[in-house]
Amino acid sequence: MGSVYRRGRIWWIKYADHGKPICESSKSETKMVANSLLKQREGEISQGKIPGVYFDRIEFDELAGDYLRDYRINNRKSLKRAVTSVNNLEAEFKGMKVKQINSSTIQTFVEKRMEVVENATINRELQALKRMLNLGAQCTPPKVDRVPHIPMLKENKPRKGFFEHADFVALLEVLPSYLNAPAEFAYKTGWRQSEVFGLEWSQVDRDQGIVCLNPGETKNDQGRTVYLDDDLKELFQKQWEARKRSGKLCRYVFPDLSGNEKIGDIAWAWRKACKAAGIPGKLWHDFRRTAVRNMVRAGIPERVAMMISGHQTRSVFERYNIVSDGDLKQASARMAAHLKAQTSRTATVLATIGPAI
Repeated sequence: MGSVYRRGRIWWIKYADHGKPICESSKSETKMVANSLLKQREGEISQGKIPGVYFDRIEFDELAGDYLRDYRINNRKSLKRAVTSVNNLEAEFKGMKVKQINSSTIQTFVEKRMEVVENATINRELQALKRMLNLGAQCTPPKVDRVPHIPMLKENKPRKGFFEHADFVALLEVLPSYLNAPAEFAYKTGWRQSEVFGLEWSQVDRDQGIVCLNPGETKNDQGRTVYLDDDLKELFQKQWEARKRSGKLCRYVFPDLSGNEKIGDIAWAWRKACKAAGIPGKLWHDFRRTAVRNMVRAGIPERVAMMISGHQTRSVFERYNIVSDGDLKQASARMAAHLKAQTSRTATVLATIGPAI
């Protein structure tokens, strides 16, 4: 049996969990509150549950640390994004007891974030919070006794930007010289920016005209092989010759302006070039969508196109195979021509039959 006693003006309770004595403050000056808490704890123990006092001590910071540790142990490629999400969550939850993380405190966080970022960003942060809580609940012994319902926000439809060929040609004319070659490669293959900038000569067979990404080097960890067409072979040959002339022997196929390092942040140079080309707002990722669409229009089987671009699921692939204004105009013109031909044939048939009697 447990007992209640006073320390100063505050009532405390004492009970045993598997023979281990536990003292816990009721945080109240009323004995009835302490008795109620004691009954609650004894009830939890009798049902084989962990007494709530253990959960009361866990803070958000501990769960956040466990969450990032899980990312590092499993070598997840999105660790950088996870760290960013944790930093943003800390603004609201740092030092907060996990028991205090509930629907109300989560809604407060969401309202504050909606003032500065889009719903998609908030959802990534809410997913991180949910993952933290679930990891805590899965611990042995558990650190979380319940995971609150965390609803996701409605997001805008996925971006559907792409390059028309004339836009791409105009962009090449104003891009910094060191970005021209990687842009051409991305435009044709649909590879991600990190995959293009990180491509090394050890992954290139110039004699056979093959470029390979080994398993584990891509976002989905699957390997990938691309056979270079004549234009890309020539492009890679020029990169190789420039490497030899520089004498720096950089390991990257597409080095930075110095010719010796991997290309870093291009945000400023990219925005400036897009503005000069008359296509402000374009993203490097639009090359990915464009390449997929161009491959499908060229008659390349979808499965082959997916193997080149590195898309793993067809749902994402279909989202990129988008329709431009030019496609819609062409469809309208074809429909008009079809109906005109139908009208002409009908008129010919009626003329042959003659007037109705």
